[in-house]
Amino acid sequence: MARIGLYFGSFNPIHIGHLIVAEYFLNHGPFDQVWFVVSPQNPFKTNDSLIDENLRLSWVRKATESEPRFVVCDAEFKLPKPSYTIQTLQFLQAAYPHQFDIIIGADNLQKLKEWKNIDDICQRCEFYVYGRRNSGPENIPAAVVIHHFKTPLIDISATHIRQQLSQGKSVRYLVPDSILTELENFFL
Repeated sequence: MARIGLYFGSFNPIHIGHLIVAEYFLNHGPFDQVWFVVSPQNPFKTNDSLIDENLRLSWVRKATESEPRFVVCDAEFKLPKPSYTIQTLQFLQAAYPHQFDIIIGADNLQKLKEWKNIDDICQRCEFYVYGRRNSGPENIPAAVVIHHFKTPLIDISATHIRQQLSQGKSVRYLVPDSILTELENFFL
């Protein structure tokens, strides 16, 4: 049975920071693969700043195609919106005979108590946590199994990338070369 790290995100758009974190967990974590789970609609985010979900999915595919241990997962495209982790886990566990765990930023640990069916999620998987700047003290459910990793702190955000592009500024070196031209053309 393969061990899979599920890396959930809007990837709005995907950037080098996402890829560095995923590669780190392949090299230092217990995972055979990292699956980029593209979320069409995260329940904690508003729709107004989201780029079209199919474009985001396409960009993640292009950005990850050179690493065979990266898998792009469109499971949440087949599920009701907004996307809840528990539904995605149930869907994936019914479809694949793998051990699934969640890769999450330390800043998101504080929101775990707000996750739908967090106790059920905790029975199904463990959390592999990467550091984020400005992540406060943890206030998490007791049942959560957490493994902290000292990943490189990459201070790149999709919001910053969108702002740069909308102002006609370069995002070269912030996003993979494989999607740079497409992103620039999208924001023209």
